[in-house]
Amino acid sequence: MPLETHQSTELTIADQRWQARIDLAAAHRLAVMHGFHEGIFNHLTLRVPGTDDRYYQIPFGTHWSEVCASTFMEVGYDGTLLAGEGHIERSCYAIHAPIHRLAPKAAAVFHTHMPFASALSRLEDPRILPIGQTEVGTMIHTAYDMHYQGPAFEEQEGERLARILGDKTVLMMANHGVATIGRSVAEAYDRLYYVERVAQVQLYAMWTGKPLATLPDSVVQETVAQFSGKAPRYGDKSNAEWHFAALKRILDRKEPDYKD
Repeated sequence: MPLETHQSTELTIADQRWQARIDLAAAHRLAVMHGFHEGIFNHLTLRVPGTDDRYYQIPFGTHWSEVCASTFMEVGYDGTLLAGEGHIERSCYAIHAPIHRLAPKAAAVFHTHMPFASALSRLEDPRILPIGQTEVGTMIHTAYDMHYQGPAFEEQEGERLARILGDKTVLMMANHGVATIGRSVAEAYDRLYYVERVAQVQLYAMWTGKPLATLPDSVVQETVAQFSGKAPRYGDKSNAEWHFAALKRILDRKEPDYKD
């Protein structure tokens, strides 16, 4: 009887790990669909379910459009290749391993140079402004690294970014790009999607050259309160989970091989 119980638990963990791979593969394909990718660079990683010392990473040289569930390597927080084959891209390890290790909410860590968020990061003041509802909903989750330190090839850079991130789930990276974290792939991708939308709308508004209609503090505070405690919940899933499930249905019709 104890043996049967052990086998059942292992099967459950195995199923969780395969589903995690499917979701992470979906995120890579969706990032191509949404224009978030940068060829073979940038990184979307996920802690291996049931562990606290390793994460999934694609082999260097893999284009995001060809990522499947079986593509991922398992990389230890010490930089060791634990499963799979391929080269471990150094900046992915240097940024992601420390954030996975140090940020409590960072099961998933997504870093991109997507165009609108990256453009915002190039401004002297890269802050998201309170000029709309989505902006306010994103602002409350965002931290800012205001000092670019050069390419990230050492763990100390990831540790620095983790400290700046604190308890937030979005990090605007000066002169660089953006990182989002989540307790799941769905949460991290949902953050990524809306950060890019917010940056796009803000830049469009700024490009008109006309004064921005900044919301008064009282409305900002009330909006924050609504998002924090009064927003409706639909069924047993978060909004991020509903969103990501819908996006995966698009992939199921167009690129079902992401599950392979």
